[in-house]
Amino acid sequence: MVSALLAHGTDMAFCVPGESYLAALDALYDVQDHIRLVSCRHEGGAANMAEAYGKLTGRPGICFVTRGPGAANASIGVHTAFQDSTPMILFVGQVASDQRDREAFQEVNFEAFFGPLAKWAAEIQSADRIAEYVGRAFQTAVSGRPGPVVLALPEDMLSGPAPVQKSRHHPPVKAHPGADDLARIKKALETATRPLVILGGSGWNKEAIADIRHFLEANHLPAGAAFRCQDLIDNRHANYAGDIGIGINPKLAERVKKADLILAIGPRLGEMTTGGYTLIQSPVPPQKLVHIHAGADELGRVFQGNILVNAGPAEFAAAVRDMQIAGAEKWRSRTRQARAEYEDWITPRPHPGPVQLPEIYAYMREHLPEDSIFTNGAGNYTAWLHRYYQYRSFKTQLAPTSGAMGYGVPAAIAAKITHPDRTVICAAGDGCFMMTAQELATAVQYQANVIFLVFNNSMYGTIRMHQEKHYPGRVVGTDLVNPDFVAYAVAFGAYGEKIASTDDFPGALRRAMEAGKPALIEIPVLPDAISTQTTLSDLKPRK
Repeated sequence: MVSALLAHGTDMAFCVPGESYLAALDALYDVQDHIRLVSCRHEGGAANMAEAYGKLTGRPGICFVTRGPGAANASIGVHTAFQDSTPMILFVGQVASDQRDREAFQEVNFEAFFGPLAKWAAEIQSADRIAEYVGRAFQTAVSGRPGPVVLALPEDMLSGPAPVQKSRHHPPVKAHPGADDLARIKKALETATRPLVILGGSGWNKEAIADIRHFLEANHLPAGAAFRCQDLIDNRHANYAGDIGIGINPKLAERVKKADLILAIGPRLGEMTTGGYTLIQSPVPPQKLVHIHAGADELGRVFQGNILVNAGPAEFAAAVRDMQIAGAEKWRSRTRQARAEYEDWITPRPHPGPVQLPEIYAYMREHLPEDSIFTNGAGNYTAWLHRYYQYRSFKTQLAPTSGAMGYGVPAAIAAKITHPDRTVICAAGDGCFMMTAQELATAVQYQANVIFLVFNNSMYGTIRMHQEKHYPGRVVGTDLVNPDFVAYAVAFGAYGEKIASTDDFPGALRRAMEAGKPALIEIPVLPDAISTQTTLSDLKPRK
């Protein structure tokens, strides 16, 4: 089995060790020079690290967990990989074959359990077919719309005799746009007066980013980024109009609604990107919709578009790179206006409290290296990151479109282990951070010198916001009592510091970067600063 992993190019795997796959662990002992095994403190952390690796590299992130509770803990990473279209393979230890269907210790039917969460879930029942199953897992994970695969490994199968089996590296299967598709798209654009491009999804590469940039520039087209796909275009580019997701610029939202043609390249056009299916309405949008997606099953699933093209974003970008739209000059002024609205949107606006988050992100976008990687989980705290930071190069944003809390910490650790020479910043709310905070131990163990920014407002902010809005005066379940985050970090062997004002941040960031170990900066945020567009006080009914 480990030989098959090597044949398919595996160089890293994440795990929480378990006796149900002890034989596989033993085999990994012999290939430590080729496969780096990162042992984590919780299966949720391990699975999120594997997902982040897949998102960052475009290669399947590999994760090993034990049966029952281990697999259940890891399911969050599988779900994130599915919704985010990330290549990933989860290997799950399973009870021995002669104990199946007895509700043996920690026994679960993993094919049924993971069936709705993965592209494919199966169990290798015969050691003779290991190479076949592993090969199919890699092929499935990267082909078409990428996603997760789950393989269950009965412990007796792993230690049983098997013949030598050959494996060949998996070539991804990607759909390409046809000549007729391109001709129809060109004709549709030539008749449009208010077109808007939306970039998103997975399956991009550096060449595709350059190709689509050339296409946008040559045709003066405005482009927005789908929810948490902001690193698909340099946010400083003149054609970039902003991110289309939670907390969208109201003026950009209006542009989406009033566009007469939307060219969506790569995104699924899910709930977050469409504003709850209001910016683009289902089933028949008022805008002419040209939808490009790697998964044929996704096209027409929610939106009955005008032109539906089954193609990977990289393949489509290469095909349209040199396409010149007749009359494209007429879009120049609208694109300039969209850009001006974006630049006004990212100009820092004050919010309650001595620590100003817009100023902090403005500082980081000016002073951090262009290839710095930012990670985050879910919560209102992410709105300041999405709005005020500018992603300047490809593969610098690791964030779950699934909206999974606790993602940022393990994702940042995986990113730093994968790219130890790059600056990695994890932005986390206090609630989000504590869901996977134990992985600080993993960061210290593997010298993954991430900088963790913990925004502490002592509550689950997103839920509190909705409580105050929909059930005023009936707050329950959203208050948090937190540890001393600085002491917590130091206890793990990391560096810790707490700031009291905006002016404290530059020095704290410099000290964290110079610490030579993982570092945590606690950033207090007043509860009243609930979002980038309103305050908690404004949400409460007037007396």
